[in-house]
Amino acid sequence: MSAAEEPTTVVFTDGACAGNPGRGGWAWAVAPDGEPNGSGGAAHTTNQRMELQAVLEALRALPGRLTIVSDSTYVVHCFRDKWWVKWKANGWKNSQKQPVANTDIWMPLVELVQQRQPTFRWVKGHSGDAMNDLVDRLAVAASAGPFDPTPSPATYGDPQSTLF
Repeated sequence: MSAAEEPTTVVFTDGACAGNPGRGGWAWAVAPDGEPNGSGGAAHTTNQRMELQAVLEALRALPGRLTIVSDSTYVVHCFRDKWWVKWKANGWKNSQKQPVANTDIWMPLVELVQQRQPTFRWVKGHSGDAMNDLVDRLAVAASAGPFDPTPSPATYGDPQSTLF
């Protein structure tokens, strides 16, 4: 079976944060019934980091062709409009010549997207889409912990990290 003939798995992703920054959770789930799925969280993070982490974890966990559905315009527009191409060419600096926020997640995510070539689709959040509502519930539940005691490479307050 060629790559073009390979079936596409549709996976919904979401991030949640209780406070921003605050306790956060991420989740992904495969349509149409939410199985398989995955989730996790961090004790001190931001909503955008959790949105990115959800996509990264889905790409790591699921084989084959993927369509990633997210309510995050931050995620979807980055890949739709290829923001990452300019960021990478500019040494991970944005148009204001400032470091791109969340590069510790963006860099491996961009690498996987380049390798895997998923498609991205935006869905309006909190609008009654059953799968978006499911990943939102999973991410919110994950934001309550327990959390892995090992700190992530970027932690809030670390001058080498931009969490926003």
